[in-house]
Amino acid sequence: MTRDWSMKKRRPVRRKKIAPLLKTLESDLGIDLQVDGAFLEMAEYGPWSMVLVDKIAKAIEVQNQERERFVFLTLRGFLDHDNAGKWVEVDHGAIPFLMKGADCMVAGVHAADASIEVGDLVWIRDMTHKRPLAIGWATMNAEELTNLTKGKGINTLHWVGDELWGMES
Repeated sequence: MTRDWSMKKRRPVRRKKIAPLLKTLESDLGIDLQVDGAFLEMAEYGPWSMVLVDKIAKAIEVQNQERERFVFLTLRGFLDHDNAGKWVEVDHGAIPFLMKGADCMVAGVHAADASIEVGDLVWIRDMTHKRPLAIGWATMNAEELTNLTKGKGINTLHWVGDELWGMES
């Protein structure tokens, strides 16, 4: 799945201008972004809005099917915050598929953050190294993700190897 999106309208922003967005992200994921003193920028990437911290895309603002706006870390953001909530762990058999942009099937899911509900943005990590692999929309709650053996658990939105992952600053 290839997207021909490019970064547009890149501009510096003050922390106080995006503070509500950052606070929402920190509270939803249970992390401290530690962006004080960093060079912050906003940009558009396709239909998404991005927050760049020191020229690296760390967060995106996306819309779900009901046009509700959500802010979430990119995979580069999760590299710095591997203790963040809303995670799903998959086995090594799922990794090659996820790295090609495939949706995450529940057969490969081994564990999930108990707070996950249907429609949540979640990040997928490998069960051994806890490294981020993809982010997407949960189609099931945490209990279903870990207990069911058939079906699609997560609709993938961003994965290791896509254009956003490979974007140069």
